Amino acid sequence: MTVPQRVLDIMHSPDLYFCNDPEMDEAQHEQMRLLHRLNASEPYSAERDRLLHEFFGEVGEGAWIELPIHANWGCNTHWGAHSYANFNLTLVDDGEIFIGEHVMIGPNVTIATTGHPIRPDLRERAAQFSAPVHIGRNAWLGANVTVMPGVTIGENTVVGACSLVTHDLPANVVAFGTPCRVVREIGEKDRDFYRPGMRIPEGV
Repeated sequence: MTVPQRVLDIMHSPDLYFCNDPEMDEAQHEQMRLLHRLNASEPYSAERDRLLHEFFGEVGEGAWIELPIHANWGCNTHWGAHSYANFNLTLVDDGEIFIGEHVMIGPNVTIATTGHPIRPDLRERAAQFSAPVHIGRNAWLGANVTVMPGVTIGENTVVGACSLVTHDLPANVVAFGTPCRVVREIGEKDRDFYRPGMRIPEGV
């Protein structure tokens, strides 16, 4: 089943919407069945590759996704070429997620595009909103990072483990913390050392 365009338009809108729509429910149930088959598929098999392309909105050349993976929809997530995700990635992808080329995602990361209003009566009625997440080319998200709705992470940026990313991060920086903040720019020293006191071998 292809997710109906009406359902996609609702989720991709910046407006508040109600996720107990019957057509939305039916489409999501079918995506969850597809996700179950994907997570149960045999490693390195043609079936797994086929299911990855069927489940996700886009899977670029050479992208590698370790299973299991958890996602609300799948069809709203777009993987750039040669991107990589480690085990137990959670995608709250009612809104769209754009993962750039050569992005690295550590284990147990959560990327959320969707939230709920503070007003309790609206939450009781299944109200929610979505805002897209963009992760720039060659960014690296460490283990247990959480990215919140509407965030953009610039290219080459490194986000330290266990960070909570609530606001945009520029390109070419190292950032970490809860909430996540820029600690420093990526600079000349990073050309010579892969970690403190550990020099990159000559010629690498």
